Amino acid sequence: MTNPKLFEAIMKDPEYRPILPDIIERAKANPMVNQVMKEALLSDAAAALGRMHDVVVEAAKPALIGREIIWVVPTTEALVRFPKAKLGKAYRTAELAQTWFMQEKYDTVDIKADIEIKAGAEYSKKFLEDASWPVLERQTAEVGRAVAELETERIYALYSGIAASDLAGGAVQTPATAGTLAWADLVKLCKVIRNENFNAKVLVLHPDQVADLWLDDKFIHSFYFGKEVDVSKGILGETYLGMKILVSTKATDGTVFAIDTDVAAVMLLRRDILTEPFENPREDRYGVVASERIGLGVLRSKAVAKMTGA
Repeated sequence: MTNPKLFEAIMKDPEYRPILPDIIERAKANPMVNQVMKEALLSDAAAALGRMHDVVVEAAKPALIGREIIWVVPTTEALVRFPKAKLGKAYRTAELAQTWFMQEKYDTVDIKADIEIKAGAEYSKKFLEDASWPVLERQTAEVGRAVAELETERIYALYSGIAASDLAGGAVQTPATAGTLAWADLVKLCKVIRNENFNAKVLVLHPDQVADLWLDDKFIHSFYFGKEVDVSKGILGETYLGMKILVSTKATDGTVFAIDTDVAAVMLLRRDILTEPFENPREDRYGVVASERIGLGVLRSKAVAKMTGA
């Protein structure tokens, strides 16, 4: 997964260098940044802004589960064209009993990095004058979590928007028993994706559905905890079906997705999470804003299987 960069890495990144002087100059006059500098005993505004950015990033990481269910492509372009290969066909000539191949053909999908996700924390000058670093740190962390959750919601909505006829199997699947998700249903989702010549890499489900699975011996016996585990992100590990199990409250209760993340969809990362000072003196509002610029698009919808009613 592509994690956001800490401030030290941003300072060295040529992509950010042209805008950093202006951001740091604005930070020098920002009451929230100056209060952080004072409370955290930092040397200057740049160090204070860097501390706040790192808090934003660390708080965002556990909520960036969306990046586990999509192909993330960093880019410096506003639009990226993705070719989709069509399989070549082989023919046998009767006269010479030889095999020859048609040349591979391509469709293309253009994805624009036109989505900006933003969240901020803003306060009055009076509040900031009295705020301690632990209070400011907590509020700054909320900014990071908000950006990450918004990103995950947009990615999940991308998959939810795929028409039923365009999914693997040409339809939304149903569980063997309405209202309950079982091991047999996971096998079914894997099967419909495999029949489209793709392989499910992740399973995305709501906590209520994973609770059903923990009552199924077949699921429990198939589960081996290993290096894929990251409970803080809701990543439970990998079954021998080859799928990581991702659990999130951002998933719709009763809906389960199986996805081949290598080919199903893409998230362009034009600008990763960046923290900047915010000020509106007329309204007496000061603080920080974290934002990112991304693009989202489906590449191969048949690499996505969906089940509802579980």
